[in-house]
Amino acid sequence: MVGYTTFGTNDLPRAKAFFDALFGEFGFKQIMESDRLVLWGRGMGDGMFAVCKPFDEQAATVGNGVMVAIRMDDRAAVDRLHAKALELGASDEGAPGQRNETFYGAYFRDLDGNKFCGFVMGA
Repeated sequence: MVGYTTFGTNDLPRAKAFFDALFGEFGFKQIMESDRLVLWGRGMGDGMFAVCKPFDEQAATVGNGVMVAIRMDDRAAVDRLHAKALELGASDEGAPGQRNETFYGAYFRDLDGNKFCGFVMGA
């Protein structure tokens, strides 16, 4: 259903470096780049993620209650995503772990304060 998600940034080069390093380890690549936006994914037919300078040229802010969840292949990949994000300077919002019978996830905030979850479904 979701084609792509966009988060604002106040420092596009810093955000680009963070997500290049984070997503590159998991097979996501840059799909598009301009002076205002960088977009990552596995391909144009899959869900994608972008960071951009806000169109209205106001400061980017974090939305309370907004989060992007990244589906991973297995628990080990969730653990690696979380560890890599923290290594790159992200802040911990919830260590990897089983949240209920069918959901394993880990939470972090990127360098701009946006919230992410790496997750895998299944017992």
